[in-house]
Amino acid sequence: MAKQNIYALILAGGSGTRFWPLSRDAKPKQLLDLFDTGTLLNQTISRLDGLVPSENILILTNEKQVSSVREIATMLPAENIFAEPAKRDTAPAVALGIGLIAARDPEALMIVLPSDQLITDVAAFQSVMRDALSSAAHCDGLVTIGIKPTWPCPSYGYIERGERSSIVGLDCENTPFEVKRFREKPSADLAEQFLAQGGFSWNAGMFVWSLPTVIAELSRQAPQLAHFISELRHSPNLLSTVQSQFPHLTPISIDYALMEKARRVLNIEATFDWDDVGSWISIAKYLPDVGNQNATNQPISHIDSENNIVFNARKNSHIALLGVDDLIIVQTEDALLIANRHQADAIKKLADILPKNLL
Repeated sequence: MAKQNIYALILAGGSGTRFWPLSRDAKPKQLLDLFDTGTLLNQTISRLDGLVPSENILILTNEKQVSSVREIATMLPAENIFAEPAKRDTAPAVALGIGLIAARDPEALMIVLPSDQLITDVAAFQSVMRDALSSAAHCDGLVTIGIKPTWPCPSYGYIERGERSSIVGLDCENTPFEVKRFREKPSADLAEQFLAQGGFSWNAGMFVWSLPTVIAELSRQAPQLAHFISELRHSPNLLSTVQSQFPHLTPISIDYALMEKARRVLNIEATFDWDDVGSWISIAKYLPDVGNQNATNQPISHIDSENNIVFNARKNSHIALLGVDDLIIVQTEDALLIANRHQADAIKKLADILPKNLL
């Protein structure tokens, strides 16, 4: 595998509802520095250093966020950052990335990554990705990276593995397995069964494939997307083609459009740490504890208060707690959130009633 033939597509769109009021439509989770270690997008780009040439890293975002993405991704060529002209779910977004890469190198190997996941073991991440790239280069399968379940989570999709893959000429440390099927987000009871049975991975939305293989699969399973890719590949004006055709693509996820129907899918289970940082509860795991399990990013005062999450983005203010438990308190320059921590997943519902200037 020559590095110049390896490309990466980073998906960096999405809304900012789960982490309101810190996140907003124009600045969602991946554009925030939540742990004083750089934004999640910046970390995603940095993890590819030495694996994918910077000129081969593409970012796909939306019109509201593109200026913020450009401010963060200054290490990439400006022409590698694209804004979708319309919201069309992950399958059209990935097809757009495939088309943009195919216009440069129709034989390329391609990595697809979300931009909002926390992964700190870069060496293990790159080892898994190298083996995924090698697997994709040696066979006509699509490769997924799965996460070993640590608890019976009902909020993730699952990948059910079958037999160890037999791929001629492949020599890798992280063994690929044939995928039997993708499983939708299960009930709590079914998730318990998955965990007890073994052979299941969380679907992390990370994919690796060769362009000839993925385009051939799309031609069979999603001809509209395959046609769009062909148009991009041969277009004399890429941006014009994107603007005119992308908004007319049918919204559908990449799992439904492609992965669940593909003739051959392989799974490599990650050996690196992983967190999708899906709510303020996830953030709390990485914040210092003060007093009785009060997770906070800034010094606080507290009396008879426990199990609270406090995130103060105002450096010149102080938060004090008295006789309160199980709260999420987030303070920004223009808004204050006070929520029951047991309703963390429902914070996104506030977007329906908040003033538009606070979204």
